[in-house]
Amino acid sequence: MKASPQMQSRLLDLLDLDTRLTQLDHQLRTLPELVDIARLEAAEADLRAEVVRTETAVSDLQREVAKAEAAVQQVRDRAARDQARLDAGTGTSKSLQGLQHELASLERRQGVLEDEQLEVMERVEAAQGSADRAARAHAEHAERLTSLRAQRDEKAARISAEREEVAHGRPAVVADLSAELLALYDRVRAHSGTGAAPLVQRRCGGCRLDLNAVDLSRIRNAPEDEVLRCEECGRVLVRTSESGL
Repeated sequence: MKASPQMQSRLLDLLDLDTRLTQLDHQLRTLPELVDIARLEAAEADLRAEVVRTETAVSDLQREVAKAEAAVQQVRDRAARDQARLDAGTGTSKSLQGLQHELASLERRQGVLEDEQLEVMERVEAAQGSADRAARAHAEHAERLTSLRAQRDEKAARISAEREEVAHGRPAVVADLSAELLALYDRVRAHSGTGAAPLVQRRCGGCRLDLNAVDLSRIRNAPEDEVLRCEECGRVLVRTSESGL
């Protein structure tokens, strides 16, 4: 294959552009925020579930409190009615004595129910503390996740803008290459990651290996317009003023 030295030199310009594009793509894929975002997103469901669990526990206990309050109030109401009947003094001596016994029993029952009510209220307080902590943990988690996403988006936008700018200059370089040379470059690039490499100080800039004497002699004697390939990595070798030939 033949190509002018100027055309071959443009391969190095294309190499620089494509190398920078590859670097920018790698930066986009490996933003440090992505790891933390993935970790926080994975934990999101567990934190949300903990909020729901603790809030449900509080609601269940609050229903127990309401039930306990109703039971205490029922005993109080019954005691108030009995006390009113006793104070009125109506009825036989036996019935009045029965009311006194019932009032004593109701007082004991009220004490038991109030103790149970207090115990449930203490459980509600503890459960509410757990719910509050779960809510705070979820809120802090969400705030951190929002901040990381904002940082990711800001960095990604900056890198994408640079990538767009770099990619914008590629067509002009490609236009200076023959279709045959570009096809070779793209084919080698698909296989090796880069399609061309400068020859600097008798070393391939792609695989970083020194050329042997036979290859150097071949390159030294090759016409300027001959497209050369590295025997080791297959990249297109572009001769430069620093090739050391």
